[in-house]
Amino acid sequence: MKEQETIAMQLKEKYWKIPEIKDLRDMVFKSAERYGKKAAFEIKNKDGKIEPISFLQLKDDVISLGTELLHLGLKGKAIAVIGKNSYSWVVSYIAASTVGIVVPIDKELHCGDIINFLNISECMAIIGDNKFLKPIFEKKSDLLNSDIIFIDITSPSKFTSLESVIESGQKLVKEGNQEFSNLPVDTNALHILLFTSGTTGNAKGVCLSHKNIVSNIMAIASIVKVDTSTKVLSILPIHHTYECTIGNMLVLYGGGTVTYCDGLKYISKNINEYKPNFVLCVPLLLENVHKKIMKVLSSSLPKRYQIPGTNILDNLPFFMKPIVKYKIKKSLGGKLHTFIVGAAAVNPVIVADFFKFGIRVLQGYGLTECSPLVAGNNDFFHKCDAVGLPIPFMEYKIDNPSEDGIGQIIVKGDSVMLGYYKNPVETNRVLKNGWFYTGDLGKIDEDGYLYITGRCKSVIVTKNGKNIYPEELEYYLNDSPLILEAMVVGIYNEKEKDTIVTASIFPNIEEIKEFTHNDKPDKVQIEKLINSVVQEVNSKFPNYKHIKSVNIRDKEFEKTTTQKIKRFGDNLNIR
Repeated sequence: MKEQETIAMQLKEKYWKIPEIKDLRDMVFKSAERYGKKAAFEIKNKDGKIEPISFLQLKDDVISLGTELLHLGLKGKAIAVIGKNSYSWVVSYIAASTVGIVVPIDKELHCGDIINFLNISECMAIIGDNKFLKPIFEKKSDLLNSDIIFIDITSPSKFTSLESVIESGQKLVKEGNQEFSNLPVDTNALHILLFTSGTTGNAKGVCLSHKNIVSNIMAIASIVKVDTSTKVLSILPIHHTYECTIGNMLVLYGGGTVTYCDGLKYISKNINEYKPNFVLCVPLLLENVHKKIMKVLSSSLPKRYQIPGTNILDNLPFFMKPIVKYKIKKSLGGKLHTFIVGAAAVNPVIVADFFKFGIRVLQGYGLTECSPLVAGNNDFFHKCDAVGLPIPFMEYKIDNPSEDGIGQIIVKGDSVMLGYYKNPVETNRVLKNGWFYTGDLGKIDEDGYLYITGRCKSVIVTKNGKNIYPEELEYYLNDSPLILEAMVVGIYNEKEKDTIVTASIFPNIEEIKEFTHNDKPDKVQIEKLINSVVQEVNSKFPNYKHIKSVNIRDKEFEKTTTQKIKRFGDNLNIR
């Protein structure tokens, strides 16, 4: 494919020159040397006033925390971090990943799942917001390690405060302790452990190294310029590699400034307060911003410019366009010039509209197993309907493509994970001859752009980019004696324009008879009981994972020869 090679060569010739880093500690040290007193973060204090935190302060806090974690005997140990997006979370993540193995945990998970992850990873310490530490402490008897150290990020409490831990480390450093700064870091070893599922029986821990993360950072910086003028509003959950690597670590590497959203309902307010020029988001957020802009344009511009099927800007006289663009940008803080969007498919028409507004939308494709980015639109090349070109140090191809070029996307490169934690069977299933088999379906066009066409995996992706693993919900459904078999799928609802989590259930009639003391339970009774089980399962999960629709079957599911339920064919006939 000569044209594809030409595009790849053109992109390589255009790479931005970037500094090399070996690991996350090295990144912090070099950024402190380069950018010194410049603001690495802008954070609201208790009075709501925005205050800067310099790169030098970040370095000092990481060293102090790391030194005390070593003093506490945590060298080489697993340390969990859980909480809202914050400066303290970032300091904890970098220090813990240097000292031992950091385990970022989703704060929205059920307490039982969090404890499960702490047990699987054999965590010796957990650093987190008080509201998430309390329920874990109350169920401390469920922890395999009863001596786990609790460190509270947010406020003074019965737990040791992060502030006091940093102060203790600071004192050791002043006394001449250089253990953290001199600690050898094996950049190819496991230092970041991320869990992809909340199910006791199906949890998979993605093992990442410093090399995985920093190679992804350097690759992105080579094709999307990040410098001292960059300011990002961090919105998405920071435990995920998408937000952590791209929305935080990449910005600190380039000398930019990170700010944090106060909550989803405060996004507009925070954009106008912090005036970011970069925002990472999921398609749902982008669509909402687009709807608001179009609504304002429709109400403020003459009807003669509002022609169905066209962008209103295209119909304006040339002298009006810059005025409208200025007003759109001003409504978004005045500085915003780039949305980076991932996690789910985005409407290419919306992408094209934003470019006409003078705001770039750079879609990308990635996975936790790839640290995360694999492909992306960039400063030099972009297509509105594609997820982009391969980033530096990564390559992809389509395995066993069909006649129309569609097949499983497989990936090779420095950012690909080490494997799944203590799970050689799953590791060997997805890592073959140096290639990672993503489980996603896609195709590559003649220019080398990647398009995602579907998923081999059973994972359900909602409109707002949330990943829902059916096995999680099925595990709890099948745990009920009233259910013989269950399969959870995502069914696209045209009216709601979103994927609805749907459970197809084959009830255990014999157990229902015994439960109801009725040899002939009617349809209403069966539905009532099954729905009560579903409600109980939903109570264990955050709202976005809730089963919203239930289909009760009158016969068993069709199965494979190994007695696994087939996720296709008649089993998907929802009645």
